[in-house]
Amino acid sequence: MSSLDLNADLGEGMGADAALLEIVTSASIACGGHVGDEATMRAAIRAAKARGATMGAHPGFADREHFGRRRLLLTPEELDDQVRGQVRHLVEIAEEEGASVRYLKLHGALANMAAEEPAVAALCFASVEGLVKDLAILALDNSAQADVAEAMGFDVVREAYADRAYQANGLLVPRSEPGAVLHDKDAIAARAIRLVESGEIVAIDGTIFRSSARSLCIHGDTPDAIEIARHLRRSLSDARVSIASAF
Repeated sequence: MSSLDLNADLGEGMGADAALLEIVTSASIACGGHVGDEATMRAAIRAAKARGATMGAHPGFADREHFGRRRLLLTPEELDDQVRGQVRHLVEIAEEEGASVRYLKLHGALANMAAEEPAVAALCFASVEGLVKDLAILALDNSAQADVAEAMGFDVVREAYADRAYQANGLLVPRSEPGAVLHDKDAIAARAIRLVESGEIVAIDGTIFRSSARSLCIHGDTPDAIEIARHLRRSLSDARVSIASAF
């Protein structure tokens, strides 16, 4: 892998969007489920467009109290309504702003459930079929999300996380467990370089697993997100890794 896409979740009210957009190449924009409204979506779209970042929809459970990080059991109709409604709203605003939504990335608990359960992934992805021509799926590598999206015929960009710990099976360590969120910027940079050079990620228990991820996520709601992102980008540049959108 000679290049890597850097993505961040934006429009979540953390105040870091402008700084992150100077660093990342793709912006996953919250679209009114776990957080966000028309004003925040429009502002994020304008900012991403001005900086040439690829834009994606970032829908999650409509559970603002828990920031979309609580697992909910919805009927298929309810899940379809939430995901499709959020993405459609973002797409409509983007069209008004002369921009385009290129990909879908699920948020929080919904993303974790879809990574584990093929039926949930299939419901989420079916809900956006036909909304946008050639919509891609940004999906956690080594997960049901990636496998299901490919089987459904979507263009899939496989993703890894710069600032989250992994289980040995390639899925993320739950946020409720110690060490789930990483803060050591040198360790985060080293992980990214190892991913690029060797296609490997080290799990929290020391297990090494393979990854073909082409996009690396930096969470914008981490308190030290900007410092981490800047250090990561500099380290990748020093390692002669080119940073470019994967979409």
